[in-house]
Amino acid sequence: MRGHGGVRCLHILVLVLSTLGLQAVASSREIEHANHDGKWAKKQGTYDPLSSAYAALQAWKLAITNDPTGVTATWVGYDVCSYRGVFCELLNDNDPWSKVVAGIDLNHANLSGTLVEELGYLKDLGLFHINTNFFTGTLPNSFKDLTKLFELDVSNNLFSGSFPYVTLQMPSLIYLDIRFNEFYGPLPPAVFDKSLDALFVNNNHFDCQIPNNFGNSPVSVVVLANNKLNGELPRSISNMSNTLNELVVLNNDFNGILPPEVGELDQVVLFDVSSNNFTGTLPDTLQGLGSLEIFNVGDNQLKGNITENICGLPNVRNLTFRDNYFTGEAGLCLEITYPPRDVVVDVSGNCIAGLGDQKPPQVCSAFLGTEFISPSSPPVYYYPPPVYSPPPVYSPPPVYSPPPPPPVYSPPPPVYSPPPPPPVYSPPPPVYSPPPPVYSPPPPVYSPPPPPPVYSPPPPPVYSPPPPPVYSPPVYSPPPPPVYSPPYGGYSSSPPNC
Repeated sequence: MRGHGGVRCLHILVLVLSTLGLQAVASSREIEHANHDGKWAKKQGTYDPLSSAYAALQAWKLAITNDPTGVTATWVGYDVCSYRGVFCELLNDNDPWSKVVAGIDLNHANLSGTLVEELGYLKDLGLFHINTNFFTGTLPNSFKDLTKLFELDVSNNLFSGSFPYVTLQMPSLIYLDIRFNEFYGPLPPAVFDKSLDALFVNNNHFDCQIPNNFGNSPVSVVVLANNKLNGELPRSISNMSNTLNELVVLNNDFNGILPPEVGELDQVVLFDVSSNNFTGTLPDTLQGLGSLEIFNVGDNQLKGNITENICGLPNVRNLTFRDNYFTGEAGLCLEITYPPRDVVVDVSGNCIAGLGDQKPPQVCSAFLGTEFISPSSPPVYYYPPPVYSPPPVYSPPPVYSPPPPPPVYSPPPPVYSPPPPPPVYSPPPPVYSPPPPVYSPPPPVYSPPPPPPVYSPPPPPVYSPPPPPVYSPPVYSPPPPPVYSPPYGGYSSSPPNC
């Protein structure tokens, strides 16, 4: 019995162990193949969006050194969708467990710190906004894993180094805003081959020339202002005619002429190349800018005449030519400053004879030489003859002329005695002249406009520039960067060669 009892105990033990083993396998499978009815589930070795987001945000929280508004104080617990500045959405409206972190918006939070590589875990992130903070360093290389990110705004921070090339590896990116930082060096050609809709790189320290493939970019808005870019504006700009709405390159070191290809930008509404070193004359092709509203070429070294090909555009409302060396202005440029157009036209600080608020004669003469017209000379170019010479409409046409000279101006033969003296001063008999309405057209037909609006410049307010908001659209004038000095005395490495 003892032997059989031992065998029976052994069988019972094996049965118990087998049962426990099956239960363990079942438990592991239950965990591995978690269903939606459980409180939590995670398949080992696969991507879990919210768990990954939790790890990323907690790592970033540790790298934030100053949080005056207490943003990250809400970053507690596993419910990342409740964190301040973090936004979630469902990938599938019918699946409550398909929630992911789709956006981060920490604008104007005044946070200090750096960005961490763990942010690359947020693979479902669509937009990342952290403008107006005090973040330093540069963008993590792991941002290349943010394959769904289409909008990146890190403007108005303290990022430094060369252009963040990792942004060129983000396949869905269409909006890139890195303005008001400390980036430096050249702009890579690849950024103009990328399918961006908006590119803001203004107020950094970028230098060198714009790559020749500049025109390959499909952007609707490009702002390169307040950098150190130089060279000529690439002629490939004509390739942007179907998409470009706003071009702002003010306050750089561009030189050379404005290429005639500029006239092909028929979708451009805002064109600002002020405060550079452009030379030569305005292109004759400017009449092609049919959508243009704001045009600013102020503070350059342009010369020649301001002609009707720019002042005659149908949609213009602000034209700035100040601080150049123009010597003439078409009369139409004056006329459009009056109602109903009320266009702002600023020609101050030029060399136009007969106008006030111009450069000193010696300055104009030194730059223009024999092209300069003495201030005592009449404004020959200011009112071009084709505009102010009486056109054919001012000469009475044949239908308004009196009868041929013999019957009108010569007394008739003796048999036809002239009428008594009183009728001499009254209109001739009906037989010799047309009716008064025909013979005497209204005064505006026979008289040109009164001299004051023709030969006198407009009142001072017309030529004075409007308040800054008129000349500085919000799209390219964000608030100034925070007063803060980057650590370690500036750049982390020397800028790359041009």
